[in-house]
Amino acid sequence: MGVKIVTSQQKMTAYLEGEIDHHTAAAIREEIDNAVMLHSPQVLKIDFGAVTFMDSSGVGLAMGRYRTLLMTGGELILSNLSDRNYKMMKLSGLEKIAILNKRENAYESKK
Repeated sequence: MGVKIVTSQQKMTAYLEGEIDHHTAAAIREEIDNAVMLHSPQVLKIDFGAVTFMDSSGVGLAMGRYRTLLMTGGELILSNLSDRNYKMMKLSGLEKIAILNKRENAYESKK
C-alpha cells in the first residue's frame, strides 16, 4: 500500500494505492496524520482511485481522519471511490461528516 501526499495552499490530497486492510491501515493513518499535523490543511482529500481492495479498515481510516481534522477545523473529502467503496462509506454514515465522490470514469483515476 502506498500513500502519496500532495499539499498546496490550504488543501492536502492523499493518493492511496493498492489494498487497504487491517495490515496496511495503520501505516496509512500515521502518514496522513503526520502530514495533517505538520500542514494543518483546511481541506483533506483522500483519493481512492488506485485502491484495488478495501475492507472495513478503509471506513475506519476515513472516520479517524475526520476526527483528526476536527482539531484543525478542516473538511474531509473522499474521492474517486469505486461503486463498492462508495456504498460501504455511505452505509457507514460517512456522508454526514464528509463529502463522498464516486469514481466518474475508470480511466480518469489513472491520469
